[in-house]
Amino acid sequence: MNKQMTATEVVAQLEDGMTVGIGGWGPRRKPMALVREILRSALKDLTIVSYGGADVGMLCAAGKVKKVVFAFVSLDFIPLEPYFRQARQSGSIEVMEIDEGMMLLGLRAASWGIPFIPTEVGLGTDVITQNPDIKVIDSPYDDKEWVAMPALKLDASLIHADKADVRGVCQIAGPDHYMDDWFARAATKTFVSCDELVESEYFHDPAQARMVHWERSMTTGVVPIAGGAHPTSCSPLYGFDVAHFKAYAASAKGEGGFKDYIQQYLGASEQEYQNNVGGLDAICAIELPTY
Repeated sequence: MNKQMTATEVVAQLEDGMTVGIGGWGPRRKPMALVREILRSALKDLTIVSYGGADVGMLCAAGKVKKVVFAFVSLDFIPLEPYFRQARQSGSIEVMEIDEGMMLLGLRAASWGIPFIPTEVGLGTDVITQNPDIKVIDSPYDDKEWVAMPALKLDASLIHADKADVRGVCQIAGPDHYMDDWFARAATKTFVSCDELVESEYFHDPAQARMVHWERSMTTGVVPIAGGAHPTSCSPLYGFDVAHFKAYAASAKGEGGFKDYIQQYLGASEQEYQNNVGGLDAICAIELPTY
């Protein structure tokens, strides 16, 4: 079984209007090489589900997005992602803004094949008043009300992992795999970029197998792209690129905006992009953040 693909082959399986989940968390371990391949494509009208960072901002700036389902869209040290801010303020995108936990429940409901999961989260807040698709229901067991968080079923998920094999076994060795296992299970197809493609025997070691967080049957395709999370981090391999994010955020205030950013950095391929940001060695030399 060989699930190895290229980024171009992944994007060829996506279609206009799809709902696409993007793993990672803010500026951490985002499948940015796959996002960049979408930027180079003609895809449009996507619904993006993400604990968002530059993945969301770039896709919004490029006109690829119809709707964003999000709990936040942040670069951490830059609290609100600049191009998402522009899209939100201009009203150019539809949104479903929910609590972080509600989004997790929506992904779990989709993974389990059920229409919703009841929760207390959101009761009495504008999460309900601003999201008419989210219903409040009566309990069949007592007199309480519950928020019925609907399933967030995904047509496809894009995830970045540290290591993977051609069968679709994926490892996340960082201190937090965020919600990537639920993104993988909630999607009809899951595509995973990885920094290193390893032999399957690598996962015979129990210490390595413990860092596999979803079933390989959930993985549709594996794309080996060293440095593919840049400018986000991929712990324990490299940190997020503060200088690059600062330049990215500054471009949002410039006259040329996102057009200037992609002209300077995007390139016609991932190799060209990495050359434009200093090369793979420079990416791998970025220190991990200290908290």
